Amino acid sequence: MDVQPYQTPPRWWSPQLTPRRFRFWKFIRRRIRVKYHRLLDIQIQGLENLKQCIDNGQGILITPNHSCHADPSVLYWVADQLRVPFYFMAAWQIFMRAGWIRLLVLRQHGCFSVDREGTDIRAFRQAVNILQHKPYPLVIFPEGEIFHINKRITPFRDGPAAIALTAGKHTERTIFCIPCGIRYQYTSNPMAELLKLMDRLEERILWRPKHNLILRKRIYQFAEAILGLKEKEYLGDTQTGTLPERIRSLAEYILQGLENKYGITDRSPSLPDRVKTCRRHAIQATENTDLPEQEHDAAKTDLDDLFIVTQLFSYPGTYVSAKPTIEDMAEVLDKFEEDVLRSPTAAIRGTRRAVIAFGKPIPVERGKGGKIQIHALTEKLEQEVQQLLDSIEME
Repeated sequence: MDVQPYQTPPRWWSPQLTPRRFRFWKFIRRRIRVKYHRLLDIQIQGLENLKQCIDNGQGILITPNHSCHADPSVLYWVADQLRVPFYFMAAWQIFMRAGWIRLLVLRQHGCFSVDREGTDIRAFRQAVNILQHKPYPLVIFPEGEIFHINKRITPFRDGPAAIALTAGKHTERTIFCIPCGIRYQYTSNPMAELLKLMDRLEERILWRPKHNLILRKRIYQFAEAILGLKEKEYLGDTQTGTLPERIRSLAEYILQGLENKYGITDRSPSLPDRVKTCRRHAIQATENTDLPEQEHDAAKTDLDDLFIVTQLFSYPGTYVSAKPTIEDMAEVLDKFEEDVLRSPTAAIRGTRRAVIAFGKPIPVERGKGGKIQIHALTEKLEQEVQQLLDSIEME
């Protein structure tokens, strides 16, 4: 996972989307899709579900899974086929790191920033306004983070459902949520490149490359070694149990310690939501000028620990234990490349194809927007997206 700066955003970035600007940048979209993400083929399933809502002038919220940095490019390709631009809600860190040209491209592609760790009223209002009044769909990734897990989703955050329900309260326009699933598959064999990456990873922890083992076993042994180092760091010794059990146990140990420190008693939400709550407290501590420097440093360490928890959560521990596909192993190695080798973005090691599927539109009930309705809609979207992923048959 890419290490993000966590702080109060320096500003908010608004979208500057027009159809003319969107058409102008088509060559850039193709270059990014083909040269950078190496996507040579994209297939669409259920496009009629989206097209019908667009043709009827309805408010549309698209909620895809987010397993890969190429996901926006796949959705932009769909937009090109429909000749209709999309709005995107994106983390503010993307805008802060962008040079002026990339910043211009982002905003003219309908992207606007959001502070995922706080209550971003401007981003919320912008999203609601798009659903109520704009002629183009809005895309929000409910998982929030890129976890490099292409077969299953991680728990959805409540924000997208809250936006849709709020938009439906005060408009005559019908608002629809459209679940969306995206899967990837290599069309050229990346095994040689994956083995080179495995060599680099083993050498990073002072191992000789284990060329006598198949890749699946090398990945599993490497994962156990890295987890053991973290267990030694936080617990003083390695744990017993299966790899998934040890991952969950370490994540809970770190997270519960931080929840106790900040006096957080509500632990009913999903782990990503619990991390978000702790992170918000830690950010406030780092920016509190009344606190001594020692406490600022301690809060920064807490942010690092929360990043470790998120990293642990992103590893299911079972992907390479049975009969993994080449994509399964590549995803785990992508995570290792970003987490161990500190690459900002994992490299793509072969040409790929993508399949994107749109589910049946889910109408938003007008006049409802309480916590019960928000949670119910979030769960519905989560289930629908997972079913779409399960239904996509890769060659």
